Parts: sequence; structure tokens; C-alpha cells
Amino acid sequence: MTVEARRDPQTAAGAIQRIAGQLGIHPEALRSWVKKAEVDAGQRAGTTSTDAARIAELERENRELKRANAILKSASAFFAAELCATRRRVDRGAVRDRSRRVVAAA
Repeated sequence: MTVEARRDPQTAAGAIQRIAGQLGIHPEALRSWVKKAEVDAGQRAGTTSTDAARIAELERENRELKRANAILKSASAFFAAELCATRRRVDRGAVRDRSRRVVAAA
């Protein structure tokens, strides 16, 4: 309705104001809906609604993956430290066992 009124040169001036008044909505709400419809129809440059939804979905997924990577990095650092501490304990135990064997053999 608004698009047709804007195309007609006789009713183009103030079409959004007049139609918004008839519908009982704020003119800026109608203006943004018309712009969105024009972008979605390819009549105006901009990001379509489906593209905007896909971009938002990808950004959300990207945040989740970054969070998962941070968790994995901290977990790997924790387990690496545990592994080093375990190896040190095992190596010390092996040295003690060797020295006992050497003393017992002598």
C-alpha cells in the first residue's frame, strides 16, 4: 500500500505520514518496514533479513567456538602441568629404585 502510494507522483509527498496515520502507527515504524521490504525485494541496497539472520547466527556460533577454545586451552595447560608433575614423581621414584638396587647389589 505504501509502496504504491510512493510510486504515484500525485500521492508521493507525505505518503508514509498519511498512511501511518490511517493505520494508527508511528510514521518511523512504517518507514523502517518499507525500507526493509525494499531491501528484501532487491529494490534498495542493504543487507536482507535472511542475510542479517544468518550473520547473527554465525556470530553467535563464532562466540561459542571461541569460548570452547578458551576452555580447551586452559584444560590442556592444566593437564600438561599435571603430566609434568606426575612424570617428576615417577622419575624420582625410578632413581630411588635404581639406587636401592645398586646398594643392594654391592
